[in-house]
Amino acid sequence: MQGNEGPKASLCKGHKRCPEVYWFVINLPSQCAICKAWPAIPICHACVSAFGRPQRRCSQCALALPVAFWNAVHTGPNHASRQCSSCRQCPPTLDACWAATSYAWPWTQLVAQFKFQNDPAWARALALLMQSAPGVEDVLDQVDVILPMPLSAQRLAERGFNQALLLAKALNPHKTQALTLLKLRHTARQSSLKRSERLLNLAGALAVSPLRAASLRGQHVLLVDDVMTSGASLNTAAQVLKQAGVQSVKALVFARTEV
Repeated sequence: MQGNEGPKASLCKGHKRCPEVYWFVINLPSQCAICKAWPAIPICHACVSAFGRPQRRCSQCALALPVAFWNAVHTGPNHASRQCSSCRQCPPTLDACWAATSYAWPWTQLVAQFKFQNDPAWARALALLMQSAPGVEDVLDQVDVILPMPLSAQRLAERGFNQALLLAKALNPHKTQALTLLKLRHTARQSSLKRSERLLNLAGALAVSPLRAASLRGQHVLLVDDVMTSGASLNTAAQVLKQAGVQSVKALVFARTEV
């Protein structure tokens, strides 16, 4: 085991390589945040196996699919499709979406600690789980640009950091662009709104930087965020990017709510 690589060791390339090499360099307490054991890593392997096991998800909105639905899709006439019924009936703007896990215990408390308790060091640990989701290794290699979902100036001042930017940099610092997708005005938290109110809340709130717009034309973009609820924010961002000439827009989130 190469335990002396230091804090700048590159992140593990998904589940095919040995992630424990990199757990040791993360600047977090050695107690497992979930079960409180002492494995010298932020989240022990037993808890990752118990609570972070990959699920079958819709390829376009990352909603977890029931086993019965999945079996029906893969044995019926539409066996090539991995879309939920909502995405088949009304395709979202996003071309594809991945989620590492569902937004449920214990991940809800870790996301809250990351975002609201001034604990940005969790970005690397959460990014490792995102990176190990099926298909994510390939998309990280294939995309040209990684864009974090932006915060308004007010929200950034309140929190002190953009959690999506930290996740994006942990996934691939070389492809991440921090100031390309902008939030022009402060909006109410999406989680506090009804589904019908979320798109209206975001109207005119997102834009591509005029200084970066030309460089995005024809590019393949990956949006990164911590939590996806209805997908309104990510799909609004995808629409703005495609209007700017981006060829494809996909998304990767740490957790997906079960709506």
